[in-house]
Amino acid sequence: MLAAGAAGFTALAQAKFTQPVGAELYTVRGDLPKDPDRVLKEIAGMGYKEVEGGRADTLKFSAQFKQYGLKPVACHAEQGLITGNWGNQKAPEGLTLESSMAGLKEAGVQWYIMPYLPPDQRGSADSYKALCDKMNHAAEVAKKAGLGFAYHNHAFEFGGKPGERPIDIFLERLDKKLVMFEMDVFWVSVAGNDPVKLLGEWKGRVPLLHLKDKAKDTPVQYNEGVKRTAFQEVGSGTLDFKAILAAAKAAGVKHYFVEQDQTPGDALASLKKSYEYLRTL
Repeated sequence: MLAAGAAGFTALAQAKFTQPVGAELYTVRGDLPKDPDRVLKEIAGMGYKEVEGGRADTLKFSAQFKQYGLKPVACHAEQGLITGNWGNQKAPEGLTLESSMAGLKEAGVQWYIMPYLPPDQRGSADSYKALCDKMNHAAEVAKKAGLGFAYHNHAFEFGGKPGERPIDIFLERLDKKLVMFEMDVFWVSVAGNDPVKLLGEWKGRVPLLHLKDKAKDTPVQYNEGVKRTAFQEVGSGTLDFKAILAAAKAAGVKHYFVEQDQTPGDALASLKKSYEYLRTL
């Protein structure tokens, strides 16, 4: 049985990656507002079929997505809508968790994502348990709106003692049927974890994957304070994407988004470089 399993995984690793690839629009956040038509046309021209952006921008650019054949299958919502804590952000007047989902399904969105927890809202085990309860509630609201719900990780979730880390609390307390994970392989690796192993552990709970590469000698850490140069185009760093994509397929991942939080130059050029590498696998 072990030999058969290993042979099956090897076959997966050798299979060509043909899944539709999406672009996380955070990568082009500096260019998109200035000239959305040019940016989205170029992204589609590279071969990208899907996009993921902020909730408001997803609605704002819905017509352009359709025009250029891009499917906005996921969107990152403002975390204040889910946590109730807006911090230094100004809460949009009259906007509620329920109303924030209006129009998303019609725009083509399938997944409503909790994208980030600010450092000043990170704390004790009890605070993370309370956050889980809020995400479980948000997922129920999303289900009623015809949407799936997922949480996007960074590195802080992996800090602490095994069994007491935020990620351990999330995996135990989040509703396994309603709250999925959007795994970011870069941040998983920054926190000293193997994305391939983690995909196996979370099999069936990771429908969406963020793809970005990590520079050599990037230190293990549990916060977002990495150097700009740590972010690399897919295939330009140290992550083994053949193994990651094979594990992702086995784990049931359906949507793959290329993202670079920071780029060395033109953001569109970085998206193109990553896409072209993925199509060689």
